Amino acid sequence: MPHQRFATRLNSFASKAHEYWPDLTGKPSPMQMAERASTAEGLTDVDMNFPDHVEKDVLAQTRRLNDMGLQVNGLAMRYYTNPGFKLGAFTNPDAAIRREAIDLTKRGIDAARATGSDLMTIWPGQDGFDYSFQADYAKMWQDEVDAIREVADHDKDCAVSIEYKPNEPRAFALLPDMATTLLAIKEAGSENLGVTLDFAHVLYADEVPAFAAAMIARHSKLLGVHLNDGYGKRDDGLMVGSVNTKATLELLWQIKKDGYEGAIYFDTFPDASGLDPVKECEANIATVNGLMATIGRLETDNRLSDAIAKQDAVSSQMIVNQAMLGT
Repeated sequence: MPHQRFATRLNSFASKAHEYWPDLTGKPSPMQMAERASTAEGLTDVDMNFPDHVEKDVLAQTRRLNDMGLQVNGLAMRYYTNPGFKLGAFTNPDAAIRREAIDLTKRGIDAARATGSDLMTIWPGQDGFDYSFQADYAKMWQDEVDAIREVADHDKDCAVSIEYKPNEPRAFALLPDMATTLLAIKEAGSENLGVTLDFAHVLYADEVPAFAAAMIARHSKLLGVHLNDGYGKRDDGLMVGSVNTKATLELLWQIKKDGYEGAIYFDTFPDASGLDPVKECEANIATVNGLMATIGRLETDNRLSDAIAKQDAVSSQMIVNQAMLGT
């Protein structure tokens, strides 16, 4: 992955806000958070939530970001503007609310294109159910697939990426895992659809990140990689490689082999425990760069491919440990 771009979660930079803005009253604005993010060494891009972070004059906003040395990697939809979305955005039982969610997403795609980006990430967190006998599953699924197809077809030059997650805020998400998401994309049928793989979401979907990436590359397109870490029970948003270092290494190995050329996005939560967000972001970048250097060493070692071909776990672990640890 030459000239690797690194993007970040903008809201992370509200962490310890009063240390950075001593006179701040209230929350920092999106552009204030972006200005703080721009001080992180090695950071090249930001993702903005739509509509939360996007100003009316998106072109002027983009120029200001560019002046800070940042590009817009993409926009991410957030369905908070209507309280009715809590019962579903694309799957809401009210056709008018479903239409509002679809139209909002189309405006988000237009805004993404105005920034110069060609990526819209959709996390359908509100689409799901909480109780037995709450949902007509067949209708809910059809509404989801129809809406995904409609928003993807709105601008076929804009990639639309589905970010799956097992639950939260709904008790059970309609698109909770890799296989179900790939099925929805297959049914929708739009060529510009693909998947965003979030490391912590994958862990608590009880999946192996590198395997999920391989299946996405086989059956669709990997359009986004959100790196973080966790203990596999919830969306912890911990620093990259802090818990599952070898699984992170294997994921990076896999996506490089599959030809992923997009940004590595840090979906971490320094604000959850009051970490310095600039230092935390720089630590994430350093970790990924270190892991990529390890991959470079592994790529020149023919023993690893031979061990993998034989499914020789003992040999492969020793080879990877040597590259990582020098042992």
